[in-house]
Amino acid sequence: MEVLTSIFTPIHREGHRFIAIFAAVTLLLFLIYDPLGWAGVILSCWCAYFFRDPARVTPERGGLVISPADGVVSAIAQVPPPVELDMSEPLMTRVSIFMNVFNCHVNRIPIDATVSKIAYIPGLFFNASLDKASEDNERNALCLTMENGTRLAVVQIAGLVARRIICWAAENQTMQAGERFGMIRFGSRVDVYLPEGVAPLVVLGQTMIAGETIIADLNINEPARTGRKS
Repeated sequence: MEVLTSIFTPIHREGHRFIAIFAAVTLLLFLIYDPLGWAGVILSCWCAYFFRDPARVTPERGGLVISPADGVVSAIAQVPPPVELDMSEPLMTRVSIFMNVFNCHVNRIPIDATVSKIAYIPGLFFNASLDKASEDNERNALCLTMENGTRLAVVQIAGLVARRIICWAAENQTMQAGERFGMIRFGSRVDVYLPEGVAPLVVLGQTMIAGETIIADLNINEPARTGRKS
């Protein structure tokens, strides 16, 4: 059974209708011209792959901040929190995770907390890897408040191709680290805002796994890490 689940990854329900559309178009392409049909088969397989929703093993310990998205760390910066969340923190450490069209796009809550505010902002569709995407692109921001009052933020950002941000979380909902809260179609970015003074444990270019990779530890005090390719 484990071998089968490792090969046939579950598909999220959000993808069912898209896969059906791709499959129907593929059948029509076969009727028109066989090579086009085979191109449709490849695109249908990609669509199913895009909407995969694999199980993840989330580390369980208070204070651990877990990656909300698969992808690559594209930026780390000291910036004010999203204005739409009305947070009082002057500066926070923003860790940006860029998702390409081959990454799993199911987003997960980074820490045990209550969703104290959600703010959706319409916007543009610049390349999500650009720094200005955090302020100019369409986005959905969540303020997460821990039991001790510590606040973090996580922001789903639409990209050049993405045209739909989905969020299943609700305000005042208490969620656990690693719990699924939304997804973005197709290619996008997720920003995590850490409390001031908390150094990230990840570096630029590092590959992230949603629900598994530890971004930061609120219970330790150590400098930001550096990294090298090897």
